[in-house]
Amino acid sequence: MSAPALQGLWRRSMIAWPDGSRDTTTRVYWLQGLRACADLRQPATPGAPPDLSGVGALHQLSIGHCLWLAQQQGFAGQLGFDGSHYEWHRSIDFQPGAASADAGSLCWQGEILVETGRDSAYVEHWHRDSSAPTLPAAAVTLRDADENTAAALLRVGPLFMFARDRAQPAAAGHTLHECVAGAANLQQARALLDCEISFGNAQASGFRIAASTLPWRIGAELAPQLQHGYLYTMDRAPNGAALRRRWHILEREGEFGVEQ
Repeated sequence: MSAPALQGLWRRSMIAWPDGSRDTTTRVYWLQGLRACADLRQPATPGAPPDLSGVGALHQLSIGHCLWLAQQQGFAGQLGFDGSHYEWHRSIDFQPGAASADAGSLCWQGEILVETGRDSAYVEHWHRDSSAPTLPAAAVTLRDADENTAAALLRVGPLFMFARDRAQPAAAGHTLHECVAGAANLQQARALLDCEISFGNAQASGFRIAASTLPWRIGAELAPQLQHGYLYTMDRAPNGAALRRRWHILEREGEFGVEQ
């Protein structure tokens, strides 16, 4: 099964571990392109959620907000296959880098795509969203022209995912929750949360975000535009001000249809 054969949107119904525990409630989006892939995982109830209704920017997060949001997962990268196992190579990861690779075997059981872990023991059940077209398919890897942070944009049919890395690295070998809990101050905790993994709808009217690791991005317009060799996107600065980011395009496959 090649990466193009996996192209499209997948949702997870279950993950199980050898001790018998399982999770059937986390909301998961896996968007697979020709090679590029992106993934967003948001627990349905990761502890008692704090009130985020009034949070409009990074600088408004409390330490309670940070600790709760740190339980999310998501990444962007490339899917590889060695003949036996698939590996999701993560160039941007919401969680700190793990010691083991994200790799496993895939097989069909009826209409369920079953993923079995190679380096860690788990089983996941995936379901393709057959209602979503898989063309056009396009992806770009990006580098911020001003701040030098990494990003990636993937479109598959009417859907997209956008990932922007944090400027402050998180310590590998720990969960993001542990890193935030050990932060020296609230400013450092907020900086650890400043990593965007967003999922949304790509229409002629725009690229609108429907789910994100950053709650204030929900409902926002990404507004990608290719101009003079750069890709521009709209964002919100930590203080809440509108921010237009300018990206160098490092790699590109397919066409987004956003040229100006």
